Amino acid sequence: MALLDIELPQLGETVEEGTITRWFKQVGDTITVDELFYEVSTEKVDAEVPSPVTGTIIELKVAEGETVPVGTVLAVVEGELAASAPTAATPDVAVSAGGDFNNLTKDNSTESDSEPNSIRSNQNAGQGDIEGTGIADRRLLSPVVRRLIKEHELDLTRLKGSGLGGRITRNDVLNLIDERHRDGPTRPESPQQPEISPRVAGESHYVAFNSIRRATADHMARSAHTSPHAMTVMEIDYENVERARSAHRESWRAEHGFSLTYLPFIIRAVIEALEEWPYLNASVEEEGLRVHHDINIGIAVDLDYDGLIVPVIRHADDLRLEALALAINNLALGARNRRLNLNDISGGTFTVSNNGAFGTYTTAAIINQPQVAVLSTDGVTRRPVVITDRFGNESIAVHSIGHLAMAWDHRAFDGSYAAGFLATIKRAIENRDWEVEL
Repeated sequence: MALLDIELPQLGETVEEGTITRWFKQVGDTITVDELFYEVSTEKVDAEVPSPVTGTIIELKVAEGETVPVGTVLAVVEGELAASAPTAATPDVAVSAGGDFNNLTKDNSTESDSEPNSIRSNQNAGQGDIEGTGIADRRLLSPVVRRLIKEHELDLTRLKGSGLGGRITRNDVLNLIDERHRDGPTRPESPQQPEISPRVAGESHYVAFNSIRRATADHMARSAHTSPHAMTVMEIDYENVERARSAHRESWRAEHGFSLTYLPFIIRAVIEALEEWPYLNASVEEEGLRVHHDINIGIAVDLDYDGLIVPVIRHADDLRLEALALAINNLALGARNRRLNLNDISGGTFTVSNNGAFGTYTTAAIINQPQVAVLSTDGVTRRPVVITDRFGNESIAVHSIGHLAMAWDHRAFDGSYAAGFLATIKRAIENRDWEVEL
């Protein structure tokens, strides 16, 4: 038997805050591997985290409502590690809400160089907030709850907490939002508009980053400092894809309830290209490349200009076009509603950033560390192009044309490798018979 430190686990690549909102066990209780230990809340998810060990709880070091940084010891357990329990991999967890379209197992084979008596993983956080109207009415509010209250301009006095000790949970807030919608549109109850003085030449005002914006900023700065970025751009003729989309536009929307976009076609081509050019599905590690055998595609999602989150389609190489389109839609909805589970935002091996809806021409994206490349899908427009028939005769036709721009880490490979990868994507998009997968 040994004293084991239980540390806050990784809750996504760019999550910086984690608030312990509930302990399911107390000092003196026994706990077994995979039994629920505590609930943690971040801007992205609320999660119930299981224990990685079996033993007796000696000490709880973090109080409910407290937000702590990466590696902080949450509890001390006298016990033993399970024989199969990894010491550094992200634990599997149950989450309060989220899609389950991709119920796939997670590779927990990551080796650990941590100390034997410490259960380590990765997470960043800051000081937690305790909000209320006074000392007698302080309320513990998780980051998710704080964000929802602010976004929907809710009156805090109308919220009655159903959680432990009267804590306001996300469900409490969502129920109040649903109640307001049932009652019909109303004016905001307590609008919190910033006071802005009349404009004077030369004046400015300061806008503090929220936690997601701060996490995004830190991640982007670290990536720019870590990877020598290069960029390769290739023009794509989407006419072949456009014919398939047009043929199935109405039936697809009627069956699935959303539009069939270019993105699943692109990602389908990306997956096959990654199999042919495996150094793109990798991470730089010390003086070499860690080439990943699973293809887990991250989709960069903008959170209403507050920051980015990159949900992940795990084992994307097992999916075909229709399943990919459904997965992309489910993840995007989950991201914007902040209802992803932890597995949805971790483990990506290659990222696609979809800016095309805004009509962009070419985007120089920043690599999502520790990956080695990010592909930007830019706007598609109708314009005249020269086409050649099978007899070599040229003519002019109007096609759907766009660009794919890839930022890549020059440590991992050179320009010819990047160009070969994009050329493989181009061939698949332009020549594949997409009808067979719809």
